[in-house]
Amino acid sequence: MSYFSTYGDMAIALGQLDRMEAAIFTDNWPLQFYDALPDIDITLDGVQQIWSDGISLEAFYEIDADVHLMDPNFLQRLDDSWGSDRVAEIETNIGPVIGNWIRRRNFDWHDYEYYSLYEAFEKIAQVFQEQERYEALKTVHDEFISEIQSQLPPQEERPEIGLMSVNDDFEAGVFSLYQINAGNGKKQYQDLGINDAFADLDSSNTNNADYELLLDIDPDILVFHFAASHVTEETIEEKREVLRNSDLGSQLTAVQNDRMYPGGTAYQGPVINLFQTEMAAKQFYPEVFGEWDGYETLSEESNWLFDHRRVVDIINGDFRQ
Repeated sequence: MSYFSTYGDMAIALGQLDRMEAAIFTDNWPLQFYDALPDIDITLDGVQQIWSDGISLEAFYEIDADVHLMDPNFLQRLDDSWGSDRVAEIETNIGPVIGNWIRRRNFDWHDYEYYSLYEAFEKIAQVFQEQERYEALKTVHDEFISEIQSQLPPQEERPEIGLMSVNDDFEAGVFSLYQINAGNGKKQYQDLGINDAFADLDSSNTNNADYELLLDIDPDILVFHFAASHVTEETIEEKREVLRNSDLGSQLTAVQNDRMYPGGTAYQGPVINLFQTEMAAKQFYPEVFGEWDGYETLSEESNWLFDHRRVVDIINGDFRQ
C-alpha cells in the first residue's frame, strides 16, 4: 500500500504495479504522464483507495499489505483520530510502514531527517530488493538533468517564474503563492535553475495574495501548481480567461504574453518527475528545448527530452545495458 503518487510512483518505477493493492489516495494522480510512455499500460484500475472522510484502520487489515509506503507521522496529520499506537499496531500485526514526508521542508511537525527524491527512492528500492533497477533509472535521471542544465541560459537571462495554486478562486482574486524552496515537491523548478518571482515574500503574503501584489511583482511566467493532477485542461483555460478578463490581471506580463502554464503535482516520484521536468523545460526555455504544446504531444518522440522508451524498459525489468 502507498500513500499517494510520490511513493506509489516509486513502486511503479520498480516494477511493482501489479502488487500495489491500495493507496490512501488514488484520485489526482497525473496519469497522462504514464499514458505518454510507449508500449506500456499503467493504470490504477486495480488499486483500492483507502481514504473516505478519513482513514479506516479496518481497511489496513482487509488489504493485509506486506509493506506500507507512507510517512507514519504524516498519516497522523491526515486523520487526527490516528496516533502512534495505531501505526504501531499496523507494524506489529500487518506489515512495516516506511516513508518520509519529502515534499516540503518547512513544517514544525517534521523534525526528523529529510531525503531528496532519489535518497528516498533508494530506500524503497532496498525494500523491494530492486537496487539495480533503481540505479538504472537514476542514471536516466542524472544524465537527463545534466544535459538540461548544460543548455540553460545564464541566470540573468532566465525568466522569473510565479508559482500559484490552480485551486484558488481567481475570480475573487485571492491567491496562494509558492516559493521554490527546498523539498521534492518543486524539484523540477530547482533543477531548472529558475528565478523565483516570489522568493522575497514573507509568509503573510503568500497565502492571501491579491491582484495588486501579483501586479507589483509581475512575473514573466505564471505556473498553476497542481494543474497536472487536480484539474482538466478545460479548467486551466478557464483560469486563464479569468486573468485575461480581469482589469488588473490583464495587465500582467505573463497574461499579455500568454505565458500561463499548467504546473506539476507536488507529489512526484521518479517517473512523474522526469515528465514534469521535461514539461517545465519546454515552458520556460522554448528557444532551447522546444515549445510546450500540451500533454497530448508528450508521446511524440520528436518532443522527448529524455528516453521514454528506456524508462519503459526499466519498469519492465530490462535495465541492464
